[in-house]
Amino acid sequence: MLSGYSGGTNPNPDYWQSHDENTGEAESIQIEFDPKILPYEKLVEIFFHTHDPTSVNRQGYDTGPDYRSIIFYFDEKQKNEALKVKKEVDDSGYYNSPIVTEIKPFEKFYPAEEYHRDYYERSKRNLYCRFVIDPKLKKLLEMYKEEVKEEYKE
Repeated sequence: MLSGYSGGTNPNPDYWQSHDENTGEAESIQIEFDPKILPYEKLVEIFFHTHDPTSVNRQGYDTGPDYRSIIFYFDEKQKNEALKVKKEVDDSGYYNSPIVTEIKPFEKFYPAEEYHRDYYERSKRNLYCRFVIDPKLKKLLEMYKEEVKEEYKE
């Protein structure tokens, strides 16, 4: 898993450009997975259940288009599976508001700068981590303990 930026028009954006220049980048993570171990549909389901997919341009305290909920797909099969899971979660009533997550074709991913990678691991005591990230991790471990590797359950 690698943090970075995707979905915009700026070639090789950095953190400040993605936030200040309105070039369309979204803070993103690139995930490599083995579909035999974790099927794509399950990965998308986890995504929808462990963040707020109902807020436009917002994740917790972070606001702006760079914080929008978005899935980038690599082929039509992934697109259709993402749309299917989105509809299932939306129809389930799990959220009180409709899901606004964008589902768009992947174009390019730009890795984040070194100082922006592994932020949580380096900053666990930071208030942002304790009040924003920790509850998401707790929810992930409660809902998907079977899918989370042992090394991440600490």
